[in-house]
Amino acid sequence: MRIPKLHYISQGAVPKDHVENIYKACSSGAKLVQLRLKNCEESELLKIAQEARTITTHFQTKLIINDHYKIAKTMQADGVHLGKTDICPTVARQHLDSWQMIGGTANTLQDCENLISKNVDYIGLGPFSHTTTKANLSPILGLKGYTTIIDSLHTKTPIIGIGGVTLKDVKDLLSTGISGIAVSGAITSNFNSITTFHQLLITSVIQEKRHIF
Repeated sequence: MRIPKLHYISQGAVPKDHVENIYKACSSGAKLVQLRLKNCEESELLKIAQEARTITTHFQTKLIINDHYKIAKTMQADGVHLGKTDICPTVARQHLDSWQMIGGTANTLQDCENLISKNVDYIGLGPFSHTTTKANLSPILGLKGYTTIIDSLHTKTPIIGIGGVTLKDVKDLLSTGISGIAVSGAITSNFNSITTFHQLLITSVIQEKRHIF
């Protein structure tokens, strides 16, 4: 299963903002968006997810639903992202179709090993730096934290860096060995930056191939 290297995590003051921002992200070239809507009634989330699914289908963009695996199933979303306190990935897998991906949140080496043992499709490892988009923030990893964890893992499971990531961080973050990045605030404040993020990610892949050969 191919996991895009750039994930856009939806942001907004009200649910409608998330839909509008997902549209802007898709129209700006996003290949994967995650609907991350907290403190919302399930009926409203279902409606927002339906709107997001319509948009992402039009743009052929992958849609991940944060936390709510049943809504991901109902909407035929491309997958679900589960937080550290959410349902176990192995339980979610029993409810989802085989083609639907499952991502999990990690902050430590032990978190990563646990998720890998449960056969997640990718791991969102973070936070890289301070971010205001998430409450109860886990300890910040920084470049040193990522390097230590990646060097110890030796896994083929894609590791996605998340948490306060900006354009200036991409090159250094990728040098730690992660597979890609998830971005919220930096893209929401400037959707045109998606093109630049993609360029930086593509350049890193080309350089990596040159290094191998």
